[in-house]
Amino acid sequence: MAKTVAEIFSGLKASFNPKAVKEAKTFYFSLGDEKWTVSISPKECKVEKGKTIDEADCVLKTSPELFVKIWNGEHSPGMGDFMSGRIKSNDPYGLKTFTAAFKE
Repeated sequence: MAKTVAEIFSGLKASFNPKAVKEAKTFYFSLGDEKWTVSISPKECKVEKGKTIDEADCVLKTSPELFVKIWNGEHSPGMGDFMSGRIKSNDPYGLKTFTAAFKE
């Protein structure tokens, strides 16, 4: 289980499953002071610290603590999280594409 946001993102390339990706997508994560950009395609995965693109296909903003809990399976995001603003995203369904590319 990951303990930090940096630990999660540093391990993404190793757990990348290109077969789960149908088309190229970009993701931007704003997790408190942690900012990460991830680009995936059926051929590659690129993980960069910071905001390295002008506009991502999918943006996620939440606290680092909640992100780690979600990643570790300790919290399943629901409508209440989005309605209350605990989690913000321009494409909540796009996040499923992200998790499918890195989770078994």
